[in-house]
Amino acid sequence: MSETRTKSAESISSIEENTIQQVPLDQRHGRNRDMFTIWFGTNIMILAIVTGALATTVFGQPAWSAVLAIVLGNLFGAIFMALHSAQGPTLGVPQMVQTKGQFGSLGAVLIVAVVVCMYTGFFISILVFGGESLASVLPFLGVKGGILILACVSIAATIWGYTLIHAYARIMTWASGITLVLAFVWAFGVHPMPADFFHSTGASAAGFLGTFAAAAVWQIAYAPYVSDYSRYLPKATGAKPAFWMSYWGTTTGSILPMLLGAGVGLLALDDDPAIALTKATAGISVLVVAVFSVGVAATNAMNLYCGTLCTITILQTFFPKFTARARERAIIAACICAFAVFVALSAGDDFVAKYNNLLILLLGALVPWTAVNLVDFYLVRHGDYVVEDFFLADGGRYGRVNWPAVICYLIGVAVQLPFMIIGTAYTGPMAKLLGGTDISFIVGLVVVSPLYYFTMTSLARRQKATVPVVRNPVP
Repeated sequence: MSETRTKSAESISSIEENTIQQVPLDQRHGRNRDMFTIWFGTNIMILAIVTGALATTVFGQPAWSAVLAIVLGNLFGAIFMALHSAQGPTLGVPQMVQTKGQFGSLGAVLIVAVVVCMYTGFFISILVFGGESLASVLPFLGVKGGILILACVSIAATIWGYTLIHAYARIMTWASGITLVLAFVWAFGVHPMPADFFHSTGASAAGFLGTFAAAAVWQIAYAPYVSDYSRYLPKATGAKPAFWMSYWGTTTGSILPMLLGAGVGLLALDDDPAIALTKATAGISVLVVAVFSVGVAATNAMNLYCGTLCTITILQTFFPKFTARARERAIIAACICAFAVFVALSAGDDFVAKYNNLLILLLGALVPWTAVNLVDFYLVRHGDYVVEDFFLADGGRYGRVNWPAVICYLIGVAVQLPFMIIGTAYTGPMAKLLGGTDISFIVGLVVVSPLYYFTMTSLARRQKATVPVVRNPVP
């Protein structure tokens, strides 16, 4: 145990050399509880509070309905998130490198490119929103100053790598956790609550489903990079501990700030959630908003780190001899960060709203990938992959394109479209029938999971039946 702690401590002060290569067994380090702190500490932030506020402001739910939908949505979505996390100790490679085992070396490129776009978009949106939040409590910074501070923290963590990000999350677990408790006490204890706070009228199926979906998608959005942060765990750690620590870390770390958001939404229905939080915590509002705003830097570092590893994965696919290490990771991260900062600084007032529409579409494109990835890993191959083949130009035994996986994926994207809502730009016909509720992610999971499983198992049986049986000649 002491050797593991020493190795972890040394890596905090040194720059991570690995990028997308399989982590050697003698370089594995960390403990199960690291999975709890990284997902607990990085979820307690201002964006989680804003997401929770949707339940009572946008979806108009009373307190009991909002609480139930937030809790159930997070508990459901986190199942898929934690299943991805459990893959890390087994394979020791980033999440999207493993995708080559399902889609083939070239078949995975489009999906990996979607992930790069999505997390670059998240990075930009969080820079803008976090910069505005910091400027609201530290006016001398200005929005641009806040954006630059968050960008600097994110790029530093990405350059130093895996263990520094984990260390940052451990710090934020305590800082954000204590601040969250104070915020609850101030908002609902120190300040009097209105008499109708616990009113029970106004609940609706559409509002409940909308809140449930927002909470569940919050968790599923982590799927493309969650095992990036468990891949250094010793293989002996096993999948179950990684699953449960990730599951309870991300659910408690998300549910609590979302409940705070839903509560402050009821306190000030006419205000922006961030303004409502400031009013509800008057007296300690500077501390609360500052800590929760800084908390987004941890999440943004993870977005940048993931986007960098995915970019390296694409480059390595087309240039198999390209071996990226710390220097290459730093250069690519700096390029992505510079682009994101440029866009964030020049963004108009309506940028985040417009870009969020694109992010919703990209996220919808990842739900079928989640289904294919998890079914293949747990039900088809049972975690038995030849990692070396992920890095071969021809994909090795996984080929260049695994067409059954690609076709199942495309079907999954298509069946979601009628159920999707993309801001004000598009509302699918089925979403209209459901009262303006987006349940596309459920449809994607329900359709693709059995479709891919039966397709792959049927092909395996057919191939097994066509293999000639070699009999020993009779002497």
